[in-house]
Amino acid sequence: MLFEEICPVSLYTRFTAHLNAVLDALEADGTLPTGLNRKPVTVEPPRDASHGDLATNAAMVLAKPAGTNPRALAEKVVAGLLALDEVESAEIAGPGFINMRLTDATWRAELAAIHAEAADYGRSDTGAGVTVNVEYVSANPTGPMHMGHCRGAVVGDALATLLEAVGHKVIREYYINDAGGQVDVLARSAHVRYREALGEDVGDIPEGLYPGDYLVPVGKALAAEYGDTYVSAPESDWLVLFRTKAVAAMMEMIRGDLALLGIHHDVFSSEAELQAAGKPEAAEKWLRDHDLVYDGVLEAPKGETPEDWEPVELPLFRSTKFGDDQDRPIRKSNGSWTYFGADMAYHFQKAQTADQLIDIWGADHAGTVKRIQAAVAALTEGRARFDVKLIQMVRLLRDGEPVKMSKRAGNFVTLADVVGEVGKDVVRFTMLTRKADAQMDFDFAKVVEASKDNPVFYVQYAHARISSLGRRAAEAGMELPAPDLSRLGTEELNLVKLAAQFPRVVEGAAQAREPHRIAFYLNDLASVFHGWWNLGNDNPHARVILMDDPATTSARLFLSRGIGQIIRNGLALMGVAALTEMQ
Repeated sequence: MLFEEICPVSLYTRFTAHLNAVLDALEADGTLPTGLNRKPVTVEPPRDASHGDLATNAAMVLAKPAGTNPRALAEKVVAGLLALDEVESAEIAGPGFINMRLTDATWRAELAAIHAEAADYGRSDTGAGVTVNVEYVSANPTGPMHMGHCRGAVVGDALATLLEAVGHKVIREYYINDAGGQVDVLARSAHVRYREALGEDVGDIPEGLYPGDYLVPVGKALAAEYGDTYVSAPESDWLVLFRTKAVAAMMEMIRGDLALLGIHHDVFSSEAELQAAGKPEAAEKWLRDHDLVYDGVLEAPKGETPEDWEPVELPLFRSTKFGDDQDRPIRKSNGSWTYFGADMAYHFQKAQTADQLIDIWGADHAGTVKRIQAAVAALTEGRARFDVKLIQMVRLLRDGEPVKMSKRAGNFVTLADVVGEVGKDVVRFTMLTRKADAQMDFDFAKVVEASKDNPVFYVQYAHARISSLGRRAAEAGMELPAPDLSRLGTEELNLVKLAAQFPRVVEGAAQAREPHRIAFYLNDLASVFHGWWNLGNDNPHARVILMDDPATTSARLFLSRGIGQIIRNGLALMGVAALTEMQ
């Protein structure tokens, strides 16, 4: 099956094509010069719904380069739009904006399209098969996932799904930081638990090591495999072995924790393997060959006297050439790689298999964004679009009070504990209810509250209500005719108009790399649906199921199921299941 067959053109894309056809005709008759830049031209819902269904700025943005008056140009554009069967009216507003109202038949046809396209409604091919590498989570392999990792994990995974929905090929990647000093600390911590497993009273875990009980099974496994071989052996005999075994055990735990959220990566890249393969050296050579790395001395850090600082010649990357405020060392004075040097090589590796790169980072890494963006710009010669999405921390609360730390984990609340208490869907939806770079509170009581103030409940309740309608009609034994959509009035068609924005919202969210837009849209759609449903509380004739009017019931059920389809499609992008019943 061709991709276009499963990704039909959305209403907004179709009207953009209609508008371009009108503009083409104006070029052909000499009204407009050829070759004008149409990228700033938009077709979108007007800010005030009372102004119409669609609005375009075409006359406003094209008039000046065309050397004409915006309103005069708008009049000719309007004449072309009015020739379309789908357009009921087109009017000029202000200095030259054009507002259109579409026929009721157009909206009824769009509702039919939602049903016909079903799970594919909202998908598109705008990504054109461009490969995007999305790297997210990438937590140090020193323990289980905690809630500090959760938000970035969900944002990254939802973003990857969103990009796939618009036609990108996506690589989901996890970078294992297994070459730093923290994994040596992990190995030493595992050695303590190994001795403990062999019967030694180790007392309190020494300061500076990882105290969590999650390393107890690792120690037992090491004891079972090696007996007392390494109890009294020098560290040099067991450090690499214990590090390898402990990292493998931690990554198995991490994969299991992420699976609780429905998250699975395509690629796990090891920093240790990257360095062993000489990738940093290869990146340095490429940069030197292009005069982007030189040996130099950095200026003394601000606030330090010459006695506190010794100038050392280091290999420096010319990051100032790409907008950074200073050049950056890629090696330390002892010859080992800086964090930046290793990250630079890692991104060079990623860019070999992807056209675009996205990193999901904690907000505490904000200070390193410019330098890695400079490195990627240099190494890809500007070819690869590279975005860094910064994720703010989540504050855990219970009835407004901070949540106590987990004893098992040592000093944090585990992701597994939170998912076990409130469920995967609640966690995932909640993590997408705010823009990623905004602070978030996760209150255990509020995220499961049955209230319209809780968007998780509000959206799921809308879907459950829709699911209940079919059951109620069946239980009543109603014989329903084929849907006659002419039975749908203004209130119903307003719902369709909002539903029809879904493909546009998906494309916009993917382009902006902002999956939270899907959650915002679903909350708006649920609000309008609940408002329509509640009309029946005061007016029995406004109810969906009318026992004495099967024809209207059939049409309203058809509408409801269409809205339900949009909710399911949106929740699927978020990695959240749509409930058919509320507990």
